[in-house]
Amino acid sequence: MEKNFEILKKSKHNNARTGRIVTSHGIVNTPVFIPVGTQATVKTLSPKELEEAGVEMVLSNTYYLFLRPGVETIEKAGGLHRFMVWNRPIITDSGGYQVFSLADLRKISEEGVEFQSHIDGTRHFLSPERIIGFQINLGSDIMMCFDECTPYPCEKDYAQQSMELTLKWARRCKREFNNRSAPRNSQQLFGIIQGGMHKDLRERSAAETKDIGFEGYAIGGLSVGEPQDLRSEILELTAPFLPEDKPRYLMGVGDPQELWEAVEKGIDMFDCAMPTRNARNGTVFTSQGKVVIKNAQYKEDFGPLDSECECYTCRHFSRAYLCHLFRAGEILALRLNTLHNIHFMVKLFGKIREAIEQDRYGEAKKQFFRSWHSENSASKFSG
Repeated sequence: MEKNFEILKKSKHNNARTGRIVTSHGIVNTPVFIPVGTQATVKTLSPKELEEAGVEMVLSNTYYLFLRPGVETIEKAGGLHRFMVWNRPIITDSGGYQVFSLADLRKISEEGVEFQSHIDGTRHFLSPERIIGFQINLGSDIMMCFDECTPYPCEKDYAQQSMELTLKWARRCKREFNNRSAPRNSQQLFGIIQGGMHKDLRERSAAETKDIGFEGYAIGGLSVGEPQDLRSEILELTAPFLPEDKPRYLMGVGDPQELWEAVEKGIDMFDCAMPTRNARNGTVFTSQGKVVIKNAQYKEDFGPLDSECECYTCRHFSRAYLCHLFRAGEILALRLNTLHNIHFMVKLFGKIREAIEQDRYGEAKKQFFRSWHSENSASKFSG
């Protein structure tokens, strides 16, 4: 069988690398940004629009799909790919982050998590085995182990208990995965590194997760409220502990500047709802930085959103029109903004891969940072 992951090019100056992940639904070129389609949809966009934008993989969430419409319904439809009419790779999160974010509605034990649905209040129980079974039935190309994500700040004793629980769950996830014959040639299982903001716990988590043996390794427990400098520090010390010949996945980080920094540290995969959420809230990403298109300063700006962008939004509509749509509460504003931000992220990672391949990563990064701040600086002094 073909290797699931292959490194194609390593930077001569840092730990950045390009590669490709092979799945049964196609190849994913890395480094890659994965749009979040929590409930089997990237909000406001159709699968065709995602394909045309160049998206290679989307992320859906097992927790939300378990609650609605139910894994059984999706299985009857022929799996998640057929259900959402997406023929490219899908990665499914296990729901560990939702366990963290819905702290008031859940109770964690070694066996799993008992929780109350945020939709209708019904009570449910999820174990590592059930989570793996659900993801196998969904037919996701890459599935994640069930983990506990700790908050920030977090006492070291709790971070250690949580990390040890995540390791126990990872072993159970791997056993369940191995006991099911169906996924072996078509689905991949990734382990998740935890340990809070503590170097020794991160190192131990990485070592023991690596010993279990997975097709890829994710760094979890970041972007949970900690300062950016601390997040960068933890990432820098954690990444070297991960196997070099497997994909490295940073969960929940989507700020363009942080993405450049993380790729430089050797990370291959990223997901985050921020680009699409920002778009729906009236903030778009451009080659010159963030533009808050809902602001009054754009009411009579008849230039394109981004003169360097060739997406449908930028080719056809002015900033003035986009400002009008948003201020008028029109649904089209959310769609056009989201379409642009997705296109921006795909194009950004194309530039990142090209810079690695040409051994000009440092230069390309500096150029991006200079451009990214120019619009933001100008906006601060606008009427």
